[in-house]
Amino acid sequence: MKQFKTESKKLLDLMINSIYTNKEIFLRELISNASDALDKLSFESLTQKDVNVEGELAVRLAFDKDARTISVSDNGIGMTEAELDKNLGTIAHSGSEQFKEENSDHQGEDVDIIGQFGVGFYSSFMVADKVRVVSRAYGEDVAHAWESDGVKGYTIEEVAADQLPEDLSGEGAHGTVITLYLRLSTDEDDTDQYLSEWKLRELVKQYSNYVRYPVQMMVQKSRELPKPEDAGDDYKPQYESYEELETINSMTPIWKKRSSDVEQKDYNEFYKSTFHEWSDPARTVSFHAEGALSYDALLFIPSEAPFDLYSKDYEKGLALYTSNVLIQERCADLLPDYYNFVRGIVDSPDVTLNISRETLQQNSQLRAIARRVEKKIHSELESMRDNDREAYEKFFDNFGRGLKFGIYSSYGSKASDLADLLLFWSARKQKMVTLKEYAAAMADGQDKVYYAAGDDRERLSKMPIVKTALDHGYDVLLCTQDVDEFMFQFMRSYHVDAVAGDSENKGTDARDVEFANVSAADLDLATDEEKKEAEEASEKNKDLFEQMAKDLGDKVSSVKVAAQLGDAPARISSEGPVSLEMERVLEQGPDAGKAPKAQRVLELNAAHPVFGKLVAAKDAGDENRLKLYGDILYNQALLVEGMPIDDPVEFAREVSELM
Repeated sequence: MKQFKTESKKLLDLMINSIYTNKEIFLRELISNASDALDKLSFESLTQKDVNVEGELAVRLAFDKDARTISVSDNGIGMTEAELDKNLGTIAHSGSEQFKEENSDHQGEDVDIIGQFGVGFYSSFMVADKVRVVSRAYGEDVAHAWESDGVKGYTIEEVAADQLPEDLSGEGAHGTVITLYLRLSTDEDDTDQYLSEWKLRELVKQYSNYVRYPVQMMVQKSRELPKPEDAGDDYKPQYESYEELETINSMTPIWKKRSSDVEQKDYNEFYKSTFHEWSDPARTVSFHAEGALSYDALLFIPSEAPFDLYSKDYEKGLALYTSNVLIQERCADLLPDYYNFVRGIVDSPDVTLNISRETLQQNSQLRAIARRVEKKIHSELESMRDNDREAYEKFFDNFGRGLKFGIYSSYGSKASDLADLLLFWSARKQKMVTLKEYAAAMADGQDKVYYAAGDDRERLSKMPIVKTALDHGYDVLLCTQDVDEFMFQFMRSYHVDAVAGDSENKGTDARDVEFANVSAADLDLATDEEKKEAEEASEKNKDLFEQMAKDLGDKVSSVKVAAQLGDAPARISSEGPVSLEMERVLEQGPDAGKAPKAQRVLELNAAHPVFGKLVAAKDAGDENRLKLYGDILYNQALLVEGMPIDDPVEFAREVSELM
């Protein structure tokens, strides 16, 4: 018995138990090796006159339940005794990698070698306690068998003609047959599952569906027998089982085809079957890149949001293939979080993988692909927004929250990229608008984008301050998602491009307009006349405001006159970094008790009849009545803002007392 030409026990044990995280990939590795052998023969037939390929090049799978074996065979280039010793006896020596290096000046699209590290074969020992490899090199008269338990070493011996596997028997036969003798199943390790047609089909479909050569297997089928001529009326159809060689992989990946050669219905079917979706995608993006880094990409923008999109269990990412072989089912690095809803595939022969071929070695390559992918997604969303608004609004309803969160989570650094993809409900136009559309319709002299944040659009539209803004000629964006207020805090402003003037319009210069919450205490909507009246009322009733602030205690930071309340008697506003909406959202979180509070301000409408009642109570020295009025106005204002009141029972008692 020969020994492995390394510290075999340590290295082989490391590879079998540490390099690979998923035992199922053993079949992927063996099929990839078989595909490489077929590629080598195909390449040799193109470059060597004495090498001729006869018949179909293919990979064959078979299993034997009784013998507990799985075999993977190919009619590729095969290996001599010396090559078996070198390729399988020397761990981490890659015959495929050597072949690539030796033929680097001649390779074209006709050869696409997958193997790189020479360790994939040894993944067999994750499920098998013995592996036998019988190989007959092209042009050789004899075959040799390599056999090992993966621990003690290996043997190589010549195989007699009458003991050759069927695939290698016969004159001129060539190729390799790998037979795995599976370990016995345990509670922790179910190897029995691999001794079934459905499981082998599943593994091929998942990992090797797009290997360029057919992967074939004898499968059980059933067919109806002809009805006998003398059968009576009560004859029941009879069936027989039979075996048939079937190709179980697709071979040609749809993402390698030119988009002009593929119908949308084919893309739709691929999307639904691959990603287990029920509805067609909203958009399909297919593109190819060549250069220092070549790759194909096929992206889908879903038409429906998955139920777990915003849960912690949701996994983003695109399927990453190299040379048509699946490497990662969800490569998260290919997508930014705000585009986590996109499904698709990237296939590149140039990405540098680590030794297990399960993760990437160089992130710079991945970042280059990810940047291009992001630009393509962004461009497609812009096209949908501009050319199919109805579809885009449906898309935004499903996935817009993620775009907003992208601005928030990046501390506003992604605002310039994502801002124009956002949609908001316009209180004036009664429809969804972009920030660009809002800015184009701003009133003369308007230097802010006004918005109201809460949990219900209908309630927001009825807020007195929203009506006041509309009355003064300012549109208000009604925002009902919990991320809105936080996003605006980081966006701070929106850049408005310059507009050229004409004979009727003088145009506008490029400028940045700030976002302003209409619930802020420093909101400035009033006319000069309204401001003057408010200042006079403030000066005249200073004692009234001080007494009301004292009665309300730490519920408010101050009480003052507002100049823009319309027909509302009072409102609650906030000052400082924490708005009322931020307080409401934070109180719904797990650390509600530690959440910061907004600094509330009770603003009074000096033009409202209720204000006269307050002044009268103060002048009469009726402190109890003034306190009652103050409490009721404060709690009413909270309800209008959608905020909970501290003591509903006490509020009800005070209303009853007033009545």
